Amino acid sequence: MSDGALRGTRLGATSYESDVHVEFAPRQMVTYDCPDGHETTMPFSVEAEVPALWECRCGVEALMRDGERPVAKPVKPPRTHWDMLLERRSRDDLEVLLAERLTLIRNAPAKPAAAPARRVRKSA
Repeated sequence: MSDGALRGTRLGATSYESDVHVEFAPRQMVTYDCPDGHETTMPFSVEAEVPALWECRCGVEALMRDGERPVAKPVKPPRTHWDMLLERRSRDDLEVLLAERLTLIRNAPAKPAAAPARRVRKSA
């Protein structure tokens, strides 16, 4: 065979790309301190907005070193079905509707109870 012959490679083989002539974006290293004493250092782009809080490996929020804790935003209480109903109707309207429905239910003709199904024996 010729020296210039192409040879096949398998999947997962080493990459033929190199880092020659590659310029990485400028980065900054930001350190976060956990209340449990852990220290986490993360690389961020110089242009990126760096968060003041980062989740530590133990699951607790770690604060950026020499950073201030952000002010917590007020949380809206969850709306229940009753709250949404009261947005659409007043309590007086709901009382009237309830009385109408109860009257309909009480005055409805009684349905006869279904007779239980009888089993028929098959003879051999």
